[in-house]
Amino acid sequence: MKIVLCGTPEGVGRRAADLVQERMARGPMTLGLATGSSPRSTYEELERRHREEGLSFVGVTAFTLDEYVGLPRDHEQSYHSTIRRELTDRVGLPLHQLHTPRGDAADPHEEAARYDREIREAGGVDLQLLGIGANGHIGFNEPTSSLSSRTRVKVLTPATRRDNSRFFRDEEVPRTCITQGLGTIGEAKTAVLVAQGRSKAAAVRAMVEGPVSAMCPASALQFHRRALILLDDDAAAELSMLDYFREEQRLATR
Repeated sequence: MKIVLCGTPEGVGRRAADLVQERMARGPMTLGLATGSSPRSTYEELERRHREEGLSFVGVTAFTLDEYVGLPRDHEQSYHSTIRRELTDRVGLPLHQLHTPRGDAADPHEEAARYDREIREAGGVDLQLLGIGANGHIGFNEPTSSLSSRTRVKVLTPATRRDNSRFFRDEEVPRTCITQGLGTIGEAKTAVLVAQGRSKAAAVRAMVEGPVSAMCPASALQFHRRALILLDDDAAAELSMLDYFREEQRLATR
């Protein structure tokens, strides 16, 4: 696990976009996409580079992390619709190259297993973008998730449903989802987690400096062979080893 201190939320977005662009330059790739507020600055920067600098997404196949059970793909708050609205339609990624779980599948458990197979059959994810929840979840792997879990149906915690209720107005927030498991996420060749804001600082501290624990699912990234944690100043504020990480980064860039 490598800590990268980026200063501002915009700095986090630029560094994450750099990593995506560097991997794209090496040839066809499979990109793992997260939704939520954390990756938004990354997606805005990738869109800017596509629009102003001609960054091409030809050769990119994308897989999203998760989807609400019960929502059709064309529902405004499905993650299929959200990722199209926030990134893929904006950068010209063909729809057939975007893969998401079917939230409205007749058997969501079978759909989860099918999606896990689809990722493996595509050769796995080359670079997986991740955010982190205030309770340490990645994807929708809530606390107590197995560290070896595969793509599956999960029940959302009341806190997560409260956090997401602002998107649903008068409609009830779904109670279950299909999410890639921690074991599935751990198979990505590179994992890039972005975190901004003081509300994420405690979760970042638990992920980086705490024990590997199912109570902080993101801590599973301590086992990942190439996990980069990109933080703004607020998200890094509670790290007890912050001075060490600053010195490590300073020496690495000399």
